[in-house]
Amino acid sequence: MTEELPAPGPMDALTDVAGIRVGHARVPGRTALTGTTVVLAPEGGAVAAVDVRGGGPGTRETDALDPRNLVQRIDAVVLTGGSAYGLDAASGVMAWLEEQGRGVPVGEDPSQVVPVVPAACLFDLGRGGDWRARPDASTGRAAVEAAAASATGTRVAEGTVGAGTGAVAGQLKGGVGTASVRLPSGATVAALAVVNAAGSVVDPRTGVLYGEYGEGDPPAYPTPAVHDAARRRLAESQGARGDKAEEAGGVFNTTLAVVATDADLTPAQAQKLAGTAHDGMARAIRPVHLLTDGDTVFALSTGRRPLPPEPTAAALNAVLAAGADALARAIVKAVRAAEGVDGPGGSFPSYNELYGTS
Repeated sequence: MTEELPAPGPMDALTDVAGIRVGHARVPGRTALTGTTVVLAPEGGAVAAVDVRGGGPGTRETDALDPRNLVQRIDAVVLTGGSAYGLDAASGVMAWLEEQGRGVPVGEDPSQVVPVVPAACLFDLGRGGDWRARPDASTGRAAVEAAAASATGTRVAEGTVGAGTGAVAGQLKGGVGTASVRLPSGATVAALAVVNAAGSVVDPRTGVLYGEYGEGDPPAYPTPAVHDAARRRLAESQGARGDKAEEAGGVFNTTLAVVATDADLTPAQAQKLAGTAHDGMARAIRPVHLLTDGDTVFALSTGRRPLPPEPTAAALNAVLAAGADALARAIVKAVRAAEGVDGPGGSFPSYNELYGTS
């Protein structure tokens, strides 16, 4: 007998956490394959934390999220391509927030604020063919404006969008995915992942996505003929890339995620949520947290729903477990939503091209 899993929220997305909005922007140009995704907190901000486990992270303002430090709430998180260059996208988000009067008050005038904008980057340099095509402040501004223009509770675009535009997952095309869980208590826990992993998301023995093994129902196994054809196609793609993959950053990666909840968490509890959410990443990507990854998970709490009056540990445990579940499923959805690319930066087929959409 299998345990019944909590149902997803209405959009099965990060935006099921009321007040959270998501915006994507892509760097223009035929040989540009990169972009930025912004997660915008509701007015008043959100409690935030981070857990960095990859050996090659590129981040900004993550020290501000240490529960021992001054900052208690933040207004936006930036996930971006472009490696360390792409962290410049956060400057555009910071400028937009300042114009809205959102940030840490530092003066008598309400306009005197300093927005704290944590950011993390993934390596996708050269994936479209142009090494110098990378997100900048204008990309970040476009992404946060797209988030602000969206209504709350709306669907989130997935696949080859935003920070997932140039992402790859092992030998497959990666991208953006999102999922949510509605707990029996009424609390919502949701995740958004940008999958750009050095490890594989596919079991080489079966062709099943690793993250699907924990979904409750047994996964649908591809036929041996389909799996053999997929393996041949991947070998051909890898051979066609040759040394170009390493020249274009094929040996550097990073999976990024934001896990959010409307449960009222302290900064320390949010940091625990960011940490346990990495378990979902480890279920869906193997191996993970390598030296060439910068795997990073941010956690946000809007605090709109008090934890149930049951023992605090039990209530918090339910949120922590849901964070890992939501992130594993968001990774699966990212890979299934991605569209393959074949260009000067290399050929990366999508999972659906190889195995179909079932």
